[in-house]
Amino acid sequence: MADLKQITFSFEAPPADAAAPPAAPAPETKGEEVTAPAKKRGRKPKPAPLVPRQPAKRGRMSLKESDAASDLIEIPDNEILYQKQYYSIGQVAGMFHVNHSLIRMWSNEFDAFIQTRKNKKGDRYFRPDDIKTLQLIHHLLRQRKFTMEGARDYLKKHKNADERFTMIESLQKIKSFLLEIKASL
Repeated sequence: MADLKQITFSFEAPPADAAAPPAAPAPETKGEEVTAPAKKRGRKPKPAPLVPRQPAKRGRMSLKESDAASDLIEIPDNEILYQKQYYSIGQVAGMFHVNHSLIRMWSNEFDAFIQTRKNKKGDRYFRPDDIKTLQLIHHLLRQRKFTMEGARDYLKKHKNADERFTMIESLQKIKSFLLEIKASL
């Protein structure tokens, strides 16, 4: 126990006149054989990605994205739409370019306005009238930014909302047609 000595560490920068620590010895060459210097320990730095990383698509869409997505719905004309009696939830989700779960949620939330049919397996089938109602719901929620409760109240108060929506939609088609003619002149 008498041989123990106290070791002290100094965390201050060494003075400028102090000698620099000795450099690593140069690799020895013996003919053509060269010994490599000792490898550094620790993690290697990650290389830069080849493709720039895109931001995550989770959460709420921006207003620009939701406006662009609301223009992409592809509901066929009434002649084509009413050729079939029922449409599966996958076909309806494809028309609106949304997930199946969103259509399922809308049919649950607005069950007073949408009468979906279910088979023994539990699959939902939508009538063409239900698809038109879903189009109105999509318009209220995505374009006019109603809440679920607000859209439900709107549909309860305005019984002729479907008729008004179809009239507005037809007027928008006429407007876009006239703008195309104007641009071609």
